[in-house]
Amino acid sequence: MARGQGEPPPPVVLVHGSMDRSAGFARVMAGLPGRHVMRYDRRGYGRSRLAGPPVGVDGHVDDLLALVHEQAGGRAAVVGHSYGGVVALAAADRSPSAVVAVGAFEAPLPWLPWWPSTSAGAAGIAAASAGDGDPGDAADAFLRRMLGEQRWMELPPKTRRERRLEGPALVAELGSLHAGAPPFDLDDLPVPVLAGHGTRSGEHQLRAAQHLSWVAGTTPFVIDGAQHGAHLSHPAAFAAFAEAAAAMAPPMPSGAPRAVDGAGGGSGRGGR
Repeated sequence: MARGQGEPPPPVVLVHGSMDRSAGFARVMAGLPGRHVMRYDRRGYGRSRLAGPPVGVDGHVDDLLALVHEQAGGRAAVVGHSYGGVVALAAADRSPSAVVAVGAFEAPLPWLPWWPSTSAGAAGIAAASAGDGDPGDAADAFLRRMLGEQRWMELPPKTRRERRLEGPALVAELGSLHAGAPPFDLDDLPVPVLAGHGTRSGEHQLRAAQHLSWVAGTTPFVIDGAQHGAHLSHPAAFAAFAEAAAAMAPPMPSGAPRAVDGAGGGSGRGGR
């Protein structure tokens, strides 16, 4: 259903994935000049690393919904990359009046029977369970699997140390996703959902996006030549994905409060 004539588009909130930060969306935001766009460091990462104890999916949903109500007028389209897509879908499941449309780029679905045991998330969980249980080892194993051994080792030692400090956040969020009940009802999505994937992503990432598209009744948004980190390698195309997801939002209910204008500028970073 299209928005009414002259009705402002909903704000867009960008949610980053595991072992990432809101800074990864900087160039994506540049491709959304006509939108009120917000991004934030999820609890345990970047500027929010010390914002509170590590949390699972439910805690990240709490933070996202608080942001939507406090800074987006209570209603937003939410676009999540990887684990951020899971947070977006779970938030829509809990509060579809607040999260009115979702874009989920290669959101993991590890509770499905075909999900591989060799994914980066599985590697992180295995590392956290081995040895002395150092959560930094989970971050190390996750990024080695995600980036590749060579790229991980080429990072400056200071950067690697900082990323290992985010291990507790990784262990908490992956543990809740892999061991707990599914965080949303995949067969009863309450809002429009656009799934996206890159043409060079892993087989399980493509399959997850295609499965989500099938249950949502939409066509996948495909970014040609992209791997999992499409927001970094193809920011303009990822911005187009975010725009397409936000355009699926239903009309604003009569009498609903409107968000304050702010095209493309708000960051909403830190503090959660």
